[in-house]
Amino acid sequence: MATDNRRAPAGAAVLRGEITVAIRQAVMQELAAVGYGRLSIEGVARRAGVGKTAIYRRWNSKLEMVLEIVSRVAGQSLPLPDTGSLKGDLDVLLRIVARALRHPLASQIIPDLLAEASRNPQIAQTLQEALHANQRDVGILLIGRAVDRGELPAGADPDVAIDLIIGPLYWRLAVARTPIQEDYLRRMVAAIASALGADDAVVAGGST
Repeated sequence: MATDNRRAPAGAAVLRGEITVAIRQAVMQELAAVGYGRLSIEGVARRAGVGKTAIYRRWNSKLEMVLEIVSRVAGQSLPLPDTGSLKGDLDVLLRIVARALRHPLASQIIPDLLAEASRNPQIAQTLQEALHANQRDVGILLIGRAVDRGELPAGADPDVAIDLIIGPLYWRLAVARTPIQEDYLRRMVAAIASALGADDAVVAGGST
């Protein structure tokens, strides 16, 4: 059997994984600390403990670097275990989202990037694509389970469900920065389930 003795070209850059991870973490920390407008390649390199060339081997510009890293983070799927009921699933999801929005990095980065998106179409498109795809998948899963259980009518809208879940939490935690209590999450679960038509589905199912 022939062996493959090919080698990487002399002088070719080897992108070490631990350096890439350090740069990604530094970008998120810099975004939280100074915002996109003041973020610089120099600042990221200093925080990551690498030279600027290590960054330019991976990304051609500040914008490309931020878009790739933010898209990667925003596109991470949310865990949504099947609790056996719509209200149980809503409770878990609300807690996950609330915890994420309370994170010190997220609470600083998200409002800043959304403000920047109003001035930069590339940032706006990246955020929209990454967040919409991820959130829609979660909504389809959540609503699909509830419909299969007979808790929601077949026409329940997953996009509306996600808006009802994300909107109030984002407003309170990221915009108004108002702490939320345990009772608030319980009331939100009941309100969202009712708004989606859970009460109507239960009544209809009990009358057949």
